[in-house]
Amino acid sequence: MKIAVMGAGALGCYYGGRLLQAGRDVSFVARGAHLEALKREGLRIESPLGDAHLRKIKATSDPGEIGPVDMVFFLVKLYDTEDAAHAMSPLLGPETAVVSFQNGIDGWQRIGSLIGEERVIGGLAVIPADIKAPGVVRHNGPFAKLVFGEFDGRTSERCQALAETLDVDGIEALLVDNIDVRIWEKLVILSALSAITTLTRLPIGAILAEERSRALFRAAIDETHAVGRAACPALGENVADKSFAFAEKMPWHMRASMLDDLERGKRLELDDLSGAVVRIGKAHGVPTPVHAMVQAALSPYRNGQAASAG
Repeated sequence: MKIAVMGAGALGCYYGGRLLQAGRDVSFVARGAHLEALKREGLRIESPLGDAHLRKIKATSDPGEIGPVDMVFFLVKLYDTEDAAHAMSPLLGPETAVVSFQNGIDGWQRIGSLIGEERVIGGLAVIPADIKAPGVVRHNGPFAKLVFGEFDGRTSERCQALAETLDVDGIEALLVDNIDVRIWEKLVILSALSAITTLTRLPIGAILAEERSRALFRAAIDETHAVGRAACPALGENVADKSFAFAEKMPWHMRASMLDDLERGKRLELDDLSGAVVRIGKAHGVPTPVHAMVQAALSPYRNGQAASAG
């Protein structure tokens, strides 16, 4: 299987790097200093699951240099979805499938509206990772999971082939028949983690150690769960409890990538995380005061460094 990683940031490079390490045919679409480092020095992965230095790596800013592939791993930030979906057209052959491993809830639909929903496989990535330096991915936890499946619940040949391709060291791959539910399950925890760690500029351990911030974090989880239950009735009744229990087991230093983006002056996925909870909540008559407050408080930073911050 020939794979292209569209959006080779921390997650794309980790998963693509593990596949490359196992001998899979993988190309990376990246940009900026990170791309230059990949081309010059290769990809380094620092991970509790094993370090790696992949010196020979196919990386480019131009998908046309790669050409049609069997599978595209789509890992761009949500605010770049439409631009990236247009840009990846050279990667698409007659049978090419695109797996959206983005955050949020509707990235796959936005991709599908431009390239055809029949091409898109649903997915989610569960991994704590960031770009330590250009060309260097730092994996910060003991888990690196990819969950994926067809939105109609069937077990397709292309998903079976993908499961076999992902059977490598350093990746836990799970093919499921309820990917819509799994995406909502992730949003329940991710929206709260992104909202409250970014709002407070603190890791999860410090938030959970203080009674009032702990309660705020739990309220953010409960809001997204309530919205999810309204929008996706198959979402389980105990997902909020499981999400909070999962957060309590996170390493003390765990924080959302949105906090990293805030501190680096980058654009935020604010409107696609807390903003999506607020938007979908309004559509279903579910109140979301915590996420609405977070969206309002962080709105000066949504497009990068706030003007008043210098």
